[in-house]
Amino acid sequence: MSEAAQHSATLGPAAAASASRGMRPAMISKVAGWLLVLALLVAWEASARLGLVKSQSWPPFTGVLRAVWDGMLTGELLGVLLSTMLRMLKGFLIGSAIGVVLGLLIATVPLLRRFLSIVIEAVRPLPIPAIVPPLILFLGIDDGLKVTVVALAVTFPVLINTIGGVDNIDGTLLQTARTFRKTRLETMTSIILPSALPTILAGMRISLGLAFVTTIVAEMIAGSAGVGYFIMVTQYGMRPDQMYAAVICLAALGYGLNWAFVSIERRLVGWDQRQDD
Repeated sequence: MSEAAQHSATLGPAAAASASRGMRPAMISKVAGWLLVLALLVAWEASARLGLVKSQSWPPFTGVLRAVWDGMLTGELLGVLLSTMLRMLKGFLIGSAIGVVLGLLIATVPLLRRFLSIVIEAVRPLPIPAIVPPLILFLGIDDGLKVTVVALAVTFPVLINTIGGVDNIDGTLLQTARTFRKTRLETMTSIILPSALPTILAGMRISLGLAFVTTIVAEMIAGSAGVGYFIMVTQYGMRPDQMYAAVICLAALGYGLNWAFVSIERRLVGWDQRQDD
């Protein structure tokens, strides 16, 4: 066997072993996380069954699971979850589109940045619950209010990340585009947008969680349907098992949404070395 072949044969197992060692910490971390969740659920069940928490508003976890099952079978819980998801996704898509388009314009048009920067910094810190009551005066309490509030919550993180992503583009790429006399549209679609995409997606991932929370809050403040309204009704009706069932479903749904978004993100920007495993 030649020296080059021997070197290749030696390098292969070494590289595989290195990759395996790199995967172990991530796997251990995931297993530890799930074990912690399991331990907390066992503690929940024990605290209710053994009377460690003496309250009628603290049902055992198995009772909450039964409420989840019953709610799904009757369609009541499934219906409110689907209605909330629909409002959230509408607001998320609208807010993301506004944030990306406006962010690209602000980042590439200096005059627009001068005019809008003060407005953005003034409006961005406003807490979402504070703007719901004024919006009720104009939009009422129908779905339009919830979608608008979610879109506002989503717009600013995506907007800021889009501007940051464009600002961090290597100037050499833009100079090369000018050298080859690329039009503004060609530069935007072939250089600026792909280069800023990892940062834009990071902003969208943050905004996904914000959209989820904002939808629930809006339904609690001015709702007549959805999970937020369902939680309020079950709380006032002293039905803690159904209330916690909705909360458990929200936690699982939030985890699933994040997992799905991360999977899509890795497919779109798998070339970016900053992506976590």
